[in-house]
Amino acid sequence: DRAGVRPRDIRCVADLRRLPFTTKADLAEHMSELLCVPQRDVVDICQTSGTTGAPVSLLQTQRDLERLAYNERTCFAAAGLTPEDRVVVACALDRCFMAGLAYFEGLRSLGATAIRAGARNPSILAEAILTHKPSAIVGVPSMLLETGRVLQGRGTDPSGLGIARLICIGEPVRDADLSPSSLGERLSRMWAAQVLGTYASTEMATSFAECAQGNGGGHILPDLIALEIVNEAGDPAPPGEAGEVVATPLQVTGMPLLRLKTGDVATVLTEPCPCGRKTWRLGPVLGRKAQMLKIRGTTVYPTAVFAALQRTEGVRNFCLEVHQDYELSDRARVIVGLEDGVSLTAKEISDRIRGQVRVTLEVALASADEIRRRTVIEGRRKPVLVFDYRTERKEERICHETA
Repeated sequence: DRAGVRPRDIRCVADLRRLPFTTKADLAEHMSELLCVPQRDVVDICQTSGTTGAPVSLLQTQRDLERLAYNERTCFAAAGLTPEDRVVVACALDRCFMAGLAYFEGLRSLGATAIRAGARNPSILAEAILTHKPSAIVGVPSMLLETGRVLQGRGTDPSGLGIARLICIGEPVRDADLSPSSLGERLSRMWAAQVLGTYASTEMATSFAECAQGNGGGHILPDLIALEIVNEAGDPAPPGEAGEVVATPLQVTGMPLLRLKTGDVATVLTEPCPCGRKTWRLGPVLGRKAQMLKIRGTTVYPTAVFAALQRTEGVRNFCLEVHQDYELSDRARVIVGLEDGVSLTAKEISDRIRGQVRVTLEVALASADEIRRRTVIEGRRKPVLVFDYRTERKEERICHETA
């Protein structure tokens, strides 16, 4: 009403721009008001991990679960999976998280065998792989890298296990130019597998996945979601220009959302994919608006810092601390753990980072075990790599991270 829009005014995707945005703060404050069915029709409750604010619950109907299965079945089939595949699901099915549930339902709908190994411990995941001999794994890239190291430590070469595909969630495995990131390349070499990326969120209840062509970018399923890329003013960004991802999930019955601002920065790819699909694709996420740093006049996203570290031989793990000296000026401190026997200095690592982001950051060295204890947090789906202590926060906020 305040926007002066009547329901009958919305007839096509372009008309959505007449509506105001929905923010994650709106979800946290008005969650109960967004439920559009009687409570008795709710069959599942999913909850976000709360990495960028208070956890938000998404209430789902039976139709919503069927939609979720259809989404993931379509994505898995496009990635080349068939009913003959045995797939380790290396993500949580508990704690009300959506990811493990969605992937399990998608594999079940496809007719593939799902091996629900979870993501709590690389050693447990390694044991599940040795026991059940999967042909594919769905999981967080940094966890799959650590699991490979565990296997190598046991005398098993991951490249000889017959795993054809790694479908990576939660962390990017491609750079902005669509080429494999250093992390993606390391995974591909370690497992001798095709590495494919995805993008999703609980609030969208929809995922964007690479097809088997591995051409970069997640295919948009136009029957399940309407996607916009907007600039700082909230206006449409031209194709190929980075902006905030705004999503309107379609066919959701329990808690349908309109023009949700995700906080993620990405581009839309409009050129046809070699697979033959003509739908647009969502390019790799470049960073989160909440993570954007301003360091000595230069805009820096943590993902760019992490990309430089992933390309540096001998770096085992890392995290980033962010402070604010004064308004519009941030200070970042990178803490790095090295492989055993590696003698890189903090200055050498800082120089590598400067080559990527064009600004010098403070680098401190710590043991890899110490960093792992800090970043792998019980209850989190992924390692937490960004610790935000900027003074405008009234309390410490741990930002969503990308490895």
